[in-house]
Amino acid sequence: MAMLRNGLIVLLLAAPVLAAPVLAQVPPAEIGQRNVPAPWWMQQPVIASTGMVRTELPANRATFSVRYKAIDKSAERALAAAGEKVRGIDAALRKIGADRLRLTTNFSTQPLYEQYRDKDGNLVDNERPDKVERYAATVTVAIEVRDLAVLEPAYNAVVASLPDALESVDFSLQPDNVTKTWLQTEAVKDAAKRARQAVEAAGGRLGPVKVIDPTGGVCNTEVLAGWPSYSGNSASPTDVNGMMARDSAAPAPAMEIMVAGARNAAVSPPVVSLQPPLRALNDSACVVYGLLP
Repeated sequence: MAMLRNGLIVLLLAAPVLAAPVLAQVPPAEIGQRNVPAPWWMQQPVIASTGMVRTELPANRATFSVRYKAIDKSAERALAAAGEKVRGIDAALRKIGADRLRLTTNFSTQPLYEQYRDKDGNLVDNERPDKVERYAATVTVAIEVRDLAVLEPAYNAVVASLPDALESVDFSLQPDNVTKTWLQTEAVKDAAKRARQAVEAAGGRLGPVKVIDPTGGVCNTEVLAGWPSYSGNSASPTDVNGMMARDSAAPAPAMEIMVAGARNAAVSPPVVSLQPPLRALNDSACVVYGLLP
């Protein structure tokens, strides 16, 4: 058997000693033993080609969180005050629709104890139930933006509500089924191109397809080391383009989110511009071809 591995193409020629009937094929008992059954598709000379592709698409998801706090002598009044702070922005954002923007709201309270100084002068909380002076209530709103056309107006509306804390925006890419299918097709095309170029460069002729493995595992089989023994592929993927720009890449339409009862309306908060970054998307596929004499 001969094996040619250049990081892009794996050339496997089956020796007769490795050939085995299709029905008798079983994995070896131990990795690395001297004689193991060969896969059925290696009973004749083959080339196993891994197609690897990469593209960049605009992020289509964004998440951030915002917190509103209030302090009062009772936990109930503190929670009510914090809830009042978030009431206007919560109602305004929910009107956008759960299919475009989703909210998750959590409430928490924390007792604030009477404090004293120890013998070293350090300020210490007197954590006894009868020494609670006040309660701090926090309302945390986690915002998931599923339509980036509403990201900027939603974020600016949150800024205008003057929260006590506002987290930065995290972007991510959730490809749809159309994109996944397209990229998988490109990976198979790339495998075919790599196999054809390798065989022609070696002076051979490419035969029919024997196996198409979208997982890429077949092309990582180390037959000489004992089958199966999988290893990572360090080859560089092929950059592919051609996908039409997604709706998330389009500029957000003019939109204004009205917040009832906004605090300190006289204050003009800064308007934030948020542009979705590009995110890489990778895929691979293994295609095994026979070799013609």
